[in-house]
Amino acid sequence: MTYQFKPAWLDEDLVTYQQTVARFLDTEMVPHDEASRARGHVGHDIWRKAGKIGILCTDIPVEYGGGGGDFRHEALLHESMGHRGLTGMSPSVHSIVAHYFLNHGTEEQKTHYLPKLARGELVGAIAMSEPDAGSDLRGIRTRASSTGDGFKLSGSKTFITNGYLAELVLVFARMDTPEDNGRFSVFIVETKKHKGFSVGNRLKKIGLKAQDTSELFFDDISLGTKDLLGGNPGQGLYQLMADLPYERLLIADMALGAMEGAYQTTVEYVRHRMVFGKPLIEKQNTRFVLAEMVTTLKVARAFIDDCIQKILAGRLDTETASAAKLWMAQQQNILIDHCVQLHGGYGFMDEYLVGRMFSDARVQRIYGGTDEIMKEIISRKL
Repeated sequence: MTYQFKPAWLDEDLVTYQQTVARFLDTEMVPHDEASRARGHVGHDIWRKAGKIGILCTDIPVEYGGGGGDFRHEALLHESMGHRGLTGMSPSVHSIVAHYFLNHGTEEQKTHYLPKLARGELVGAIAMSEPDAGSDLRGIRTRASSTGDGFKLSGSKTFITNGYLAELVLVFARMDTPEDNGRFSVFIVETKKHKGFSVGNRLKKIGLKAQDTSELFFDDISLGTKDLLGGNPGQGLYQLMADLPYERLLIADMALGAMEGAYQTTVEYVRHRMVFGKPLIEKQNTRFVLAEMVTTLKVARAFIDDCIQKILAGRLDTETASAAKLWMAQQQNILIDHCVQLHGGYGFMDEYLVGRMFSDARVQRIYGGTDEIMKEIISRKL
């Protein structure tokens, strides 16, 4: 029996939920993952199924159609997906979209959109990055101009997770009005309702092959005041900053899930891989490398559990969330690299789980804020 890394906060109800998630992933996603990777997306049907069994928006209040749980439910879903190397469907971005509505939307926006997100009827995406604007939002060129009774939205976005399948996109745009002086706002775009919306290429990435990362285009889309998140223009930067700890803890937790999954599959491999007539695990180097992995995973679990307790108590600050995202993403890349090495040539094969995890891990140090941006944020409190 190998090491287990159970969360300290796991109770009976959460174990039951974890089992529900595992059954869904093993029956509905794992068997179709190869086809999704070849196709470049998971399709809408899996989102509808996930919503139907109640594993989307689990930490959204019941009165808005959510699961009425908390961050622990989200963590169990993302860790379980990480264990299996499932990266096509991105419930993390979907949940972040839901939290923008929950924390910043008008009552009308919350009651209209949150139940649809929870049921998987609308796949959510966030359109922030542009060809010349990633971590530096000052480079955003997408503009929203006032029409008197609404807005005209024009611009393009790139690297958009869930972009190809997205039916509801939150778009960061610069206000093109004198009174707002270039401040940012977040606009709600239901993609099927606007002729000016189009999806560009599904981007060819070195990892996340099943994830429909895409370019999006907005050509003079007409929006009403009801399509402005929160109802007041110029609040986009505040809305973004308020939700960053949640987003970055999700990414850190995804990294932990992937690390645990990579470790488990590597232990299984080295127990059966014969080298010079003996299982690879009997070699001292193998055992020492695995011992280092166990140590990293124990520290990582303690760190994540502490962050989860803080977010449940409303005390997770931006610096701590950034540190979690920075360290966990770095350790994910280091640990999985060791797993690939222990697999030898097979670790470089796409059909092996650790090979796919290796390619998928690299972007964790980029999206949601690069390592360098995380260090800038952490260093502000030095």
